[in-house]
Amino acid sequence: MAEDRHSAQIIKLFRAAAFGPKRIAELCSAYDIATKSLQDRGRRPKIVNEVIAQRIIALAETGERDPARLAAGALRSLGFEER
Repeated sequence: MAEDRHSAQIIKLFRAAAFGPKRIAELCSAYDIATKSLQDRGRRPKIVNEVIAQRIIALAETGERDPARLAAGALRSLGFEER
């Protein structure tokens, strides 16, 4: 997540959702997977990154723990097809 200039803001969103350190690491992993799969690296508006993070949080709150499934679900909920 170091290459994402908004990473500190995204981590704050994950912490605000009251997840512990291990879960936050899983969420960060899911976020990295989701954002790296998009073609517009670094050119997307900040709000898109936040929406991706919020979708990951929503899925995590249902009990999902697998970063790949969290990422895929978040992208699917935004209308992106899996490759």
